[in-house]
Amino acid sequence: MKIVFLEPLGLKVRQIEAACEGLKKAGHEVIVYPDRNENLDELKRRAEGAEVVIESNIPLRKDFLDACPNLKMLSIAFTGLDHIDLEECERRGIVVKNAAGYSTEAVAELAIALMIDLYRKVLENDTITRQCNRKGIMPGREIGGKTIGIIGMGNIGQRVAKIANAFGCKVLAWNRTQKQVDGVTFVDKETLLKESDIVTLHIALNADTRDFITAKDFALMKPSTILINTARGPVVNETALAEALKQGQIAAAATDVYGTEPPLKPENPLLGAPNLIMLPHIGFATEEAFLLRLGIVVRNIEELF
Repeated sequence: MKIVFLEPLGLKVRQIEAACEGLKKAGHEVIVYPDRNENLDELKRRAEGAEVVIESNIPLRKDFLDACPNLKMLSIAFTGLDHIDLEECERRGIVVKNAAGYSTEAVAELAIALMIDLYRKVLENDTITRQCNRKGIMPGREIGGKTIGIIGMGNIGQRVAKIANAFGCKVLAWNRTQKQVDGVTFVDKETLLKESDIVTLHIALNADTRDFITAKDFALMKPSTILINTARGPVVNETALAEALKQGQIAAAATDVYGTEPPLKPENPLLGAPNLIMLPHIGFATEEAFLLRLGIVVRNIEELF
């Protein structure tokens, strides 16, 4: 089998090759490209003749699949699969596997870090310090004792809940189906939005969750509420979020995800919104997570063969 890594997945080529020793010993050819290139023609060239292709979050649609008649498997080094044409893969009999669970700790920790950053005004006080203005310090708030509302109680949501409990928070949760999770009270969406001091999103993107948070939802929140989105950009209506921040409907927000992947277009409404931390989609990006997902990717391939 010809196995092609379209990109190095944030690791060194030698790390990937070492993880694939078992596949090589089994007689498979493993090719690892040392850079990420999203140009469709280049992707087709790299994948030529491949039976297994590995990549993270580069969109792969019908036009790419048309150029890969031998393809038997897409091993996606990512949790979400909304960038893959799953219907076309199913029609062609192509197995698609994701790297479920690799970024649980990384994303959960980032969500908590953003809560702390917004509450303690870390960035603002850094600026004040650099300006040598001790009198301008900005006092913050404490997470302990606050109500954190978690939307989506998969692995990441549950990990956030566990950390929040350690801070002494009251944890509310909404999920499509209720679960039994220690230290968590499941409520309906409206109750969660009305009662939470912090709302953090951890749901997958699908037809039901697109625009899950809109203007009417911001109207339910307290003016002191902060919103954290490390899930998927389109679950929050960006125009509504920008307006809610401008009008003071909520106190602040932080987002690591957007309707389109960064770099953002200048007309994105969030770029002009106040009290907003914007990160370039780094929730999954830790050394530990990269190594963990490589192991999952290789295991998925080994299980296929």
